[in-house]
Amino acid sequence: MDILIEELEGSLWAAALKKGRLEGLEVDSPYEEIRWGSIYWAKVKTIDKALDAVFVDLDGDNTGILYNADVRWRDDDGKVHKGGDESISKRFQPGDMVALQAKTAYLSNDQDDFTPSENKIPQMSMDITLPGRYLIYCANMDCNRISQRIRDKKLRKQLHKMMDNMVDIQGCILRLAAAHTQSDVLIREGKILKSAWEEIQKYFEGPEPGLIALGPDAIQRTLSDQASQAIDRIEIVTMEHFKHIEEWCSIFAPDLVTKIAPVELNNASEDLALFHYRDIIGQIEDLFHPYALLPCGGNIIIQGTAALTAIDVNKGGSRDSHLGVNIEAAREAARQIRLRNCGGIIVIDFLKSQDRKDQGKLIAALEEAIDEDPCTVQIHGITALGLIEVTRKRRTPPLADRFQGMLIE
Repeated sequence: MDILIEELEGSLWAAALKKGRLEGLEVDSPYEEIRWGSIYWAKVKTIDKALDAVFVDLDGDNTGILYNADVRWRDDDGKVHKGGDESISKRFQPGDMVALQAKTAYLSNDQDDFTPSENKIPQMSMDITLPGRYLIYCANMDCNRISQRIRDKKLRKQLHKMMDNMVDIQGCILRLAAAHTQSDVLIREGKILKSAWEEIQKYFEGPEPGLIALGPDAIQRTLSDQASQAIDRIEIVTMEHFKHIEEWCSIFAPDLVTKIAPVELNNASEDLALFHYRDIIGQIEDLFHPYALLPCGGNIIIQGTAALTAIDVNKGGSRDSHLGVNIEAAREAARQIRLRNCGGIIVIDFLKSQDRKDQGKLIAALEEAIDEDPCTVQIHGITALGLIEVTRKRRTPPLADRFQGMLIE
């Protein structure tokens, strides 16, 4: 896999390619006010009993919301408790200071040309985590566990054995990429993340709210998300990107430092020059079309609404069986959902089949395809109308919103 790093009009782009095909795309918009994963020392402003939530001042300019379900605290014995058993108004009062992490990113609506289609107040959580390459350090967890995204029983058993060798580190979630990693590497990363958390905690003081630590940017998210893949090259054009990637890799991925490859281009100063050079602009532009073609000759139509994303599978001129088209559509739908960064409820209307075995094969193919998604994706089964319901909890706004009206020329 190759990772390409570029810029466009103040935005940071990171693309992941496998054999020239776009498999991952992360964009940091210049209009991003709150970055996913950022940690704040926040001040409680008001309490909303109807929502069972508090509104918090994050940095003097931005406001976030903390729901009771995302409240965490330790008692005098060190035991962690979750909110929900009692009203949030009994836990907080206006003026209280609290350490929070952004569960969702937030784009400013103060733009010259248009307002993003989705503009919600950022949700915050007291369940603070620090992502690494193989591990996620959880400040409010006293044991190690395996990511819920890993469903394979044999793999989970293997990871449980690895956790037995991590007695020096507690409070970590093992990611999929940890499956084929030596225990000493995991222990090293766990210690780094724990040390980072100890440093961050030193800034949780004082009466004024503020940003303590930025969440991972597009480059860091991409390198973490693709940690289970064999990365061959990390291509960059500017020395600024080289230094940034080298610093992250030297901490979390020393084996990738030698994979960082500066590319000399005659038009390096032009927008997305590296993407043009690697001929992936067309693939990116395709993500803004309401359809995607399948190798078999069929296609899928992708339509977003305020309530959900609907995906319709069409056989077109394909001579393949319904199952063959559906399996291709499942793989492509999972890829499009990931690249377009769809979220919430997703309904997929596959070609109809009454064969239970074929339905089982389709679900299995869809499950395998969504395993490559860095976000939490759940399949909720087949409805009475033959639709497959999926939910996806995204970290950042949809690609269309992050793109912010910038044109690729």
